[in-house]
Amino acid sequence: MNKIKLLDTIATLKPIPIERLQLVEEDYTSIKSLPSGQVGTIVEVYEQEEYNYLVEFADTQGCEYAMATLRSDEILVLHYDLAIA
Repeated sequence: MNKIKLLDTIATLKPIPIERLQLVEEDYTSIKSLPSGQVGTIVEVYEQEEYNYLVEFADTQGCEYAMATLRSDEILVLHYDLAIA
């Protein structure tokens, strides 16, 4: 498996409960969770016993609406180029 890096584009594999989110936009305070499949960007890598990643979620206009610290088993790195092993 490739190492997850700063500025990688990811998608969430499962819903992220609102208790784990830092919401930037007040409009989203009524949601119960961030649904699976949301696309975000790794903005910080925390190298502890287990890697954790601070992920920023933004809309198509680039306006951030939430952040969350996620584990590697909660995200999928998205690729734009085909990597041949």
